[in-house]
Amino acid sequence: MTIRVGIINVTGFAGLEAARLLNVHPEAELVAVTGRSLAGQYLGEAFPHLNAVFGKTKITETIDVDLDVVLSALPTTESAELCAPFFNAGTKVIDIAADFRIKDAAEYQTWFGKEHPYPEILSEAVYGLPELNAEKIKTAQLIANPGCYPTAAILALAPAVTNGIISNSIIVDAKSGISGAGRGTGGGYSYSEVNEDVSAYRIGKHNHQPEIRQELSALTQGNLSDLHISFVPHLVPMTRGIHATCYAPLTSPITQEELNDLYNSFYEKAPFTHTTNTPPHTKTTLGSNLCLVHPVLDERNGMLIVSSVLDNLVKGAAGQAIENLNLLFDLPQTSGLPNISVWP
Repeated sequence: MTIRVGIINVTGFAGLEAARLLNVHPEAELVAVTGRSLAGQYLGEAFPHLNAVFGKTKITETIDVDLDVVLSALPTTESAELCAPFFNAGTKVIDIAADFRIKDAAEYQTWFGKEHPYPEILSEAVYGLPELNAEKIKTAQLIANPGCYPTAAILALAPAVTNGIISNSIIVDAKSGISGAGRGTGGGYSYSEVNEDVSAYRIGKHNHQPEIRQELSALTQGNLSDLHISFVPHLVPMTRGIHATCYAPLTSPITQEELNDLYNSFYEKAPFTHTTNTPPHTKTTLGSNLCLVHPVLDERNGMLIVSSVLDNLVKGAAGQAIENLNLLFDLPQTSGLPNISVWP
């Protein structure tokens, strides 16, 4: 079986990462790529690191060939317009942007500042976090690929929320490398501005906050009003990586050994998410599709503290998209995906 894949907006970081990963996929072939500013150029010409494999793959303005699946790496609020026609034509769609993650159209408008162009298909989208939704993903046509921060936060907290060991008041303190902002972000991300600097941004109003709340709430039978998420993202001077530290009061006594057993059991069958005995470093996931989770009992203060790390361009974006592709086409979940990181 050869899966014919197209990438919308291959010229962004997530699109480029998807192309790199598809190169080694045993069952997938990248047959079409689009890019707005570089249309007409060859992919290998525009991005020399891809030249050996995609030197003759032309970047076009639109996709006019038959596909089995399309990956959209357009910026959020721009992706739905191009994804919907593929969905309506019966093609499987994996949207790496946030356009189909929020189920409530009114909530989408609140957080993104514009009406959703296709609210009628929001309910068709399956949230593409394989650790929680693998069976639903397998039968879906439209996948809402999770955000990088939400992936780290949800995987850190899902075992605790599912088992009811923490209260409804959660703090997520997270850091991201510069690539999370994307290639076309504009000012504020030059070397001289981000080097030797750490800063919080969009405090209390980052659009990943409702995504985290929505998906964790689903693990508590969907009672949104009872779940409170305080999410603070930070920008740190590195290229790749997400580090999330999550805090929540415990609702009942638990030992560290019981906590470890709970997390290990929850992710026992997950090929890419693993618990660690020591606090994980972002560099231990560089270039891989891994998410490493470290739960700690703060017995003195009755708190759960969980650290999680991942590569924001792989497990946090393109790698997870390919993981979803594998599930859609009944392939091994690990096909074509690295589970060993680049070190040092």
